[in-house]
Amino acid sequence: MLCPTCQIEARKFGKDRHGNQRFQCLTCKKTFSDKPASPLGDMRLDLDAAEQCLNLLLEGMSIRAAARVTKTNRKTILALLVMMGERCQWLLEGRINKMAVVDVQCDEIWGFVGMKEKTRLSTHPDIVGVGDAYCFTAIERETKMLLAWHLGTRSREDAELFAAMLAAATSGRFQVTTDGFRPYATAIPGAMPHADFAQLVKTYATKGDEGKYSPGEVTGTIKTPKNGHPDEEKISTSHVERHNLTIRMQNRRMTRLTNAFSKKWENHAAALALQFAFYNFCRPHTTLTEATRGEDKSKKAVPTTPAMRAGLEDHPWTVREVIEKSSTH
Repeated sequence: MLCPTCQIEARKFGKDRHGNQRFQCLTCKKTFSDKPASPLGDMRLDLDAAEQCLNLLLEGMSIRAAARVTKTNRKTILALLVMMGERCQWLLEGRINKMAVVDVQCDEIWGFVGMKEKTRLSTHPDIVGVGDAYCFTAIERETKMLLAWHLGTRSREDAELFAAMLAAATSGRFQVTTDGFRPYATAIPGAMPHADFAQLVKTYATKGDEGKYSPGEVTGTIKTPKNGHPDEEKISTSHVERHNLTIRMQNRRMTRLTNAFSKKWENHAAALALQFAFYNFCRPHTTLTEATRGEDKSKKAVPTTPAMRAGLEDHPWTVREVIEKSSTH
């Protein structure tokens, strides 16, 4: 072992309080430890505790509830969330790149940070980083792989950024279906001129006294080809809309009518990135199965993850694997 200061061979000098080998330089007499790299970087949190905290957050538990269950300081959990969110974003961008896809569906899901947009405009119009936060998502219909996502406002600029991210994640000729958001009409063909693109607009019946948050009844759909030659039978946004429900059910920050909403944009983005990495690599999808053969030669359907179905992985990851693999990505 070389001394980091003198670059001269050092001798063993006992163990430190963590059990790591300690060394002493024969020239400058400084002592140092052969500390193995931690998947959590400089965080002092135990790896088992970190895994438990992340598992609870991924199952829809709030920060404070996770802190009570694990007896971990909530600020530590928040720091862990932000760090893992950044790593998961790098992981997703690095692993999902130029993928061959067939049928892609895009949508936006509404959330807010700090306060709703109406409140921000009336009380704090000059504050940035709060208000409505729309998460643009794109999934592949066959593999259920979440290909790209972008957190922003429901604007033309953010639609174009999202389309560019989707273009970087995909390759070849494929079909894209979005809802009727107008900026898509130019953003998708501009970023992916080779894609067969169509928009699906749903018409709703007038609501009665069902309540503010109850959805209206769908009375019809209007399918409009925008670019190329999309297959009319595949013009659908049902799968990505079902994925919106998964986001709301598993991410506490996206639960309606609670006080668990995000207070910082950074934390909101981190929670989404962590959830999407977990969805792609860890969570077996009940509609995605592969047949395995046992000793009795009988077939058994085993749920797989979107990453397995897409050929990126051969087994479901654990949350610990997400921690370890994202730290070296």
